[in-house]
Amino acid sequence: MKTVTMLRRRSEFFVFLDSALSVITQKEEQKEEPPLSPSDEYLQVLLQMKTTSADQFDNLEKHTQWGIEFVEKYTKFVKERSEIETNYAKQIRNLSKKYQPKKNSKEEEESKYTFCRAFLTTLNELNDYAGQHEVISENLTSLIITELTRYLQELKAERKSHFHDGRKAQQHIESSWKQLEASKKRFERECKEAERAQQYFEKMDADINVTKADVEKARQQAQMRHQMASDSKSEYAAYLEKFNKEQNEHYYTIIPNIFQKLQDMEEKRIERISVCMKTFADVDRQVLPIVGKCLDGMTNAAESIEPKADSKQVVESFKSGFEPPGDVEFEDYGQAMKRTVSETSLSNTKEGKEKPGVKAKSKLWPFIKNKNKGSVPEDFSHLPPEQRRKKLQGKIDELSKDIQKEMDQRDALTKMKDVYIKNPQMGDPTSVDPRLTEIGQNIEKLQSEVQKFEGWLAEVEERMPSKSDSHRKSGLYETQNSTTVSNNCAQDRESSPDGSYTEEQNSEVQVKAQPIPTATTTTEFDDEFDDEEVLPTIGTCKALYPFEGHNEGTISVAEGELLYVIEEDKGDGWTRVRRNEDEEGYVPTSYVEVFLETNAKGAMTYI
Repeated sequence: MKTVTMLRRRSEFFVFLDSALSVITQKEEQKEEPPLSPSDEYLQVLLQMKTTSADQFDNLEKHTQWGIEFVEKYTKFVKERSEIETNYAKQIRNLSKKYQPKKNSKEEEESKYTFCRAFLTTLNELNDYAGQHEVISENLTSLIITELTRYLQELKAERKSHFHDGRKAQQHIESSWKQLEASKKRFERECKEAERAQQYFEKMDADINVTKADVEKARQQAQMRHQMASDSKSEYAAYLEKFNKEQNEHYYTIIPNIFQKLQDMEEKRIERISVCMKTFADVDRQVLPIVGKCLDGMTNAAESIEPKADSKQVVESFKSGFEPPGDVEFEDYGQAMKRTVSETSLSNTKEGKEKPGVKAKSKLWPFIKNKNKGSVPEDFSHLPPEQRRKKLQGKIDELSKDIQKEMDQRDALTKMKDVYIKNPQMGDPTSVDPRLTEIGQNIEKLQSEVQKFEGWLAEVEERMPSKSDSHRKSGLYETQNSTTVSNNCAQDRESSPDGSYTEEQNSEVQVKAQPIPTATTTTEFDDEFDDEEVLPTIGTCKALYPFEGHNEGTISVAEGELLYVIEEDKGDGWTRVRRNEDEEGYVPTSYVEVFLETNAKGAMTYI
């Protein structure tokens, strides 16, 4: 029995001995290899890759941050350029406004000269030129500055996301590596413990003085250690397989994808900068045609200057109308004779025959200064004949316009009175009589003024050198019993560019003062419809109240109906409207709400 037990113990001992010898053999094989073991070499390569990956992330982080700073710098550059364009345009506009002619008589006189008109055109073109620089500023702001500001926010968010993913992947692989290292150390420790337990068991089994119980205890301890080492080995192998898989995915999939995204982000940033730089040039290029037109306008204005025409304008402006003085006659003091002097001699400016009933005027000969610097006489007698004639003619034209305006008001009030007579419910006909009387008095007063200035004008023209075409007569107006009014005297003359007046032969219209119509004088209401010309539409209107329109010339409308306006209220309380091509007529202005087009041709305002 003892022999069998000994044999069993020996067999178990050899099993442990084989295991121990295999471990020793592996150690000896490891000692025979080069100093750097594969495990250490792998660990070294792994550490190098980790270090390189971290360094690459640092380098990429610095480079992408520099790229963002470059975009910010370029945005600031474009913004400052935009501000420069805005300030430049503002200064150009102020300069153009500063030298614009003021609304006074002196500037109006200067506008007669071609070089003054050319300068005004240059100022207007310069104002348009400034507008193009404002367009440049606006386009730079909308197409570059706004877009880059928005893109910067997106770029920063995208960059932050990519580096966050990279750091997260790096932390995950480092955590897996730490787990693998812990498993490896645990396996190594368990192997060493198993080896020491095996050696202890062998020592106890070889010692004959040791009891069987102690040997069995040592054997069980060695078996337990070997089992723990085997479990640690399996755990280490599992962690190693997991780590290798994650490491392969980390270095071949995750990190390359992150780097690719960063590369794509950087390429998009560079491409965006390229597009903005191209837009920066295109913004200027787009306004070049209009700028060229502005410069061409300035050139054409300069080429339109006519020195000879301007010099002739000066001559016409200051032409006196005086005849050159005649020859001075010889005066023989040796004979008793009366001194005779030429009628137009410089030494005899106050003598001469005066016409009966006409006040003699002192002549202002050339190169003699006018000493009368007080108030300007009403008849402009302080001026030379030609200048006086122009002033008198201008005054007559001005008065003629005033008369025409008063006549238009009288016609409108007469029409209104006629409407009130036919439609008493719309108003009292006698309410317009005071205004008609006042207008009649104004017309009489203006007509007397015209006659007075025409008398002075005839006096000047008689004294001026006689020419075959120098007989001028101003026509004012014809009979006003109908709504048709003749042209005034200003329309009977053609105004030349230099301000002088010329007349075609047989174009004069004799003036006859017509009696002012009384309050009972009326015109036919439907005279406006005698003209077959189709009036243009100048707006629309909406009927506020229904209107029957029983009288001739009116048109019935329903409440809320939309109509076309073809003639405004001329002060008589009626507005002319059109429903379609065949239906048109007058409606009370108070019955409709009118919407006029601001750019409509034919729109007129009556006061």
